Order: sequence, then structure tokens, then C-alpha cells
Amino acid sequence: MARPNDATKSPKSLLLIAIVLTIAALYLGRRIFIPLALALILSFLLTPFVTLLQKIRFGRVPAVLTVVALALALLGAVTWGAATQVVEIMIQLPDYKDNLDAKIQAMHTAKGSSLSRATATLRDLNKELTDLPSQIPGGHNLESRGSHPAHPLQVQVTQPPSSVIEDLRALLGPLAGPAETAAIVIIFTLFMLVKREDLRNRAIRLAGRGKIHVMTQALDDAGRRLSRYLLLQCLVNGTYGFLFGVGLYFVGVPHPLLWGVLTGVLRFVPYVGTFISALMPVAMALAVFPGWHHAAVAFGIFVALEVTVSNFVEPLLYGAHTGISSLAILVAAVFWATIWGPVGLILSTPLTVCLIVLGQHFPQLSFLEIVLGDEPVLLPEQCFYQRLLAMDQEEARSICETHLKTNSLESLYDSIVLPALKLAEQDYEREELDLGKRKFLLRAVRNLIEDLGDSYVEPENMIATGAAAAPISFDKGQFGLAPVACIAAATGADELIAIMLSQLLGLAGIASRAIRAASSEKTVQSIQRIGTKAVCISSISTSSVAEARILCRRLRASAPELHIVMGFWNIDSSVVPQRLGAGCIAPVVSTLAEAIGEIRQSGNPKHADAAEGVPQNSIA
Repeated sequence: MARPNDATKSPKSLLLIAIVLTIAALYLGRRIFIPLALALILSFLLTPFVTLLQKIRFGRVPAVLTVVALALALLGAVTWGAATQVVEIMIQLPDYKDNLDAKIQAMHTAKGSSLSRATATLRDLNKELTDLPSQIPGGHNLESRGSHPAHPLQVQVTQPPSSVIEDLRALLGPLAGPAETAAIVIIFTLFMLVKREDLRNRAIRLAGRGKIHVMTQALDDAGRRLSRYLLLQCLVNGTYGFLFGVGLYFVGVPHPLLWGVLTGVLRFVPYVGTFISALMPVAMALAVFPGWHHAAVAFGIFVALEVTVSNFVEPLLYGAHTGISSLAILVAAVFWATIWGPVGLILSTPLTVCLIVLGQHFPQLSFLEIVLGDEPVLLPEQCFYQRLLAMDQEEARSICETHLKTNSLESLYDSIVLPALKLAEQDYEREELDLGKRKFLLRAVRNLIEDLGDSYVEPENMIATGAAAAPISFDKGQFGLAPVACIAAATGADELIAIMLSQLLGLAGIASRAIRAASSEKTVQSIQRIGTKAVCISSISTSSVAEARILCRRLRASAPELHIVMGFWNIDSSVVPQRLGAGCIAPVVSTLAEAIGEIRQSGNPKHADAAEGVPQNSIA
């Protein structure tokens, strides 16, 4: 018989095998996949321009040919200009030798320094080791131990006749490989642009007829994000290279067009590309000019541009559209560079965007979004609960303080603290949370609630924007001076919620009193002694539902006019009336905001200051 977890292990094993096979296929088939990936990225980049031409009555094929021709012409003109300047640098390089030698000598340490003496010693030792005689101790020459023929045989190697393609490769030399790749990329790009709808339909069909909606969303999302990202990146990098080239031109660094083009291209390589592009013009300035001033100014231009673009322009334009974390960008760059070389560095970010889109739309690949994406993988309430489990009260408090900078105390309790208590009670009922951890968590939350009750001040922006409840003038209503009783159905989390509700009622100008969990008889006696006309019974765990039901029935029997609000914070509200029965008819709420709203509608209590001798926001 198979074990219960065999069914869950099998899909994970198959997924791991599929990932390994995919990586192996990408590496072994890189000569095919690299042109295909380049063509895919170029098709996303050029599709908006093709669509624009089609809107002005161009046919599909003429629009594709026009856009591709213009792109190739622009690329060819820039490449030709940069290549011309590279040739000029190679011709003029001997003229810079004297200046470079002078700077190298200036950077050498003094001849009598310790470092110079150590370097000379190592040089002498290396010379002695390399000049050892090739004699064994007996005086025999090592070379004389072998026998050499007097007349060695002559061997002639003949080459087979070459083909036209081989001759063309020999003529192009090192440019043969890139030229072949470029030709394949152009063909793939033309085909993808012309047959865009057909390829889209085939991709949807491969995903299955039952996943048409999901695949359509994935393709639309990938196309929109990639096209926007690539267009903006080309615009930013092109402008960056242009400004850098103009700055170098005014500084006087030779060949500014070349350095501007290289800077714009290398910025597509994450992190390292930009710094590599800055080293070359700085080195050129050091080689051409006698001092250090021009190189320092060139480097200053680079720093100013990089700080401005990286910290202001890029986050504003497309920083939020890639959805990739900074660590994922670095890891992706290393991964794609390992299997595809330098081209992988350029393609790493667009390909990672595609992987994140797949993770967002296909549950089987959701781990890709978690690992590579920049969205928070844990909700604030989960982070708060996790830090409490780790016994890190400082960071848990920091999460609450961050939330309070832009939100009210009611929002903090309802969206972070209350959901965290729900998670704790669920884990405790499943016996996944031990008693010691639960006591620590409840004590930490209680300390936090009490501190916030003493120091909380409503944020100014909440009042200015109207997000907080407008101040209400409370006259003597049907409850008179009696406070609202916030009753805990059970010990532990229920008592914390009663304190939170009492605090929020106090901030709303409603007199309140939190009552700790006790037997139903004692609780009824406390209510009668206080003389309140409204209560809210709090229950967050399924085990305390029975206590809440019994207490509600006792209160209803002893005081029929009493307004009762049932707060079930962790139970489906649709099944609550059935569990309460006919003996406890009361409005049911699941958030503190709903509880306050029900109490507001039920009466108009006086502020706690008017209730003499009744302490507010305290456990009775």
C-alpha cells in the first residue's frame, strides 16, 4: 500500500526532474534557443511599432518589413560608427604609450620600500629556479638519456577540400559565429511578427482547451510587461549613453560616440555592465591626457548619471513593472550567463519576467513567483505572527508601528493583530502550537495592546483625509451613564480582543469596560452590578463557542432588554445562527469595526468621563 504522502511526493519529484531536464536542454541546445530567445525579445520590442503602422492602414507584411528594416538600419549605422572609432583607437594606441608608461611609473612604490625589496627577492628566487642546470647529481645530462633519430621522418598533413560555407567562415574570421546568429535571429523575428496570432493560438492550444482564459491572461500580461519594460529600458539606456557621450565630448575624451554606444549597450547587463562601460573612457582619458583631471571629470559624469538614473528615473519609469527582486536579478544573471554566455546576461531580466508571469498564472509554477518576484510573500498579519513565534517582540512591534504611520488603531487591530490571533488559535487547536509558545504570544500581544492604549495618537493624515471616524457628540441616550461591557467568552485571546474593543470604543467616545472570562453566573452578576444595557461577547476559538452561547442565553433570560452583540472572529458567520439556537438571537459580527458599528446603532452612551467610579478599558 502506498503511503499517504506518496501522492504529494510524486508531483514534486516529477517537477524537479522536469526542471533539471529543462536546464540541460537549454544548455545543450543553446545554439538554437539563444537565437529563438533573442527573436522573441525583439518581437516583443517591435510589436508596438508594427501595430502602430497597421493602424494607419499598412498591411501586416509591409509593416513588419518596414519596422525591421528601420531597426536594422539604425543598428547598422550605430555599429558602423562605433566600429570606425574602434579602428581609430587601434591605430592611435602606440601614440599613448609614453603617457601610460609615465602614469604607471608614478604609481610604482619607492625603490627602497619594503614592498620593492620583497618583490626583488621573489624575482631573484624565480630566476634561480628557472636557471637550474638540467643535470642529475651524477653529472649526466637529462637530455642525453633519450635516443633521437638522425634523420626524422617528414610528415605532411593535407586538408580536405573546403566548402563555400567554410570558405565564408574563414573569410569572416571571428565574426562568422555572430553573423550566423544575427541572420537566424532576423529570420525568427520576421516570422514571429508576421505569424503573431498563429503562434499565440498554438501556445493557447498547447496549454489545453480548459485553460484558454489562464493562457490568454498570461500571454497578455507577458506581452504588456515585456513590451513596456523593453521600450522603456531602450529609451533610458539610449538617453543615458547619449548624455554620457555628450559629457565626454565636452571634457575632450576622444571617440565619445563609441563610449556612449558601449555604455548604452552594456547597461542591458545587470549591475556589472554599467561599471565596465565607465572604465573604458576613464582609461582612455588616462592614456590621452598627461594629468588626472580629465579622467576624474569623466568618472564624475558617470557617477552623477548613474545616481540620477538608478535612484530616480528607473524606479519612476519601470522599476515597479518588472516585478523582480534585486537578488533574483543577480541570480538570474549568473544563471543565464552560465548556460548561455554573454548573451544570457542581456536576456536574463526579460526571461526572468516571463518566468514570473508563468508563476503568477499557473499554480504548478507558483514557486517561481515566490522565489523571483518582489511582492511580499507573507501578509503583514503573517509576518507579525511569525515574529511572535520567533519570540522577536521588537520586530513584531515594528510591524505595528509601521502600519500605524498611515492607518488607524482600529485598522491595526482588525487587519494585523486579530488575524494573527486567529492563526495562533488555529495552530493551537491543531496542536501545532505548544502551550509555552501560546502563553508567550498572548503575553506579548497584551503588552503591545496596553502600550498602544497609553500612547496612541490618531495620525494627522487620517483626520485630514477623513479616513478616521468623524467626531460625534454623545448625549445621554438609552444607556445613560452605564458603559458597554466587552465580555470574553474564554481566557486567552478572547480577553485580548475584549481589551482591544474597549480601547476602540473609548477612542470613539463610548464608555466601555472589558470583563475577563468567568462562569456565566459570575458574568451575569457583573453585568447586573455595572448596570450596562449593551454587551459584546467575544469568541475567537471554536472551543469557546459553547461558552458564548450559554452566556448569551443567560444574559437574555436575566435581562431581556439587554442589547447583545456576538463577536465571532474565527467562525463562518453563515453557520453561527444555527449554532446559537433560538435562545440567543443577536447580531453577529466578525470584525471590531462591525462591532463598533452595531454598538453605535444600538444606543448613544455617554463618554467614560461622565461615568463616575467606572474604570474604562480595564479587565474587571
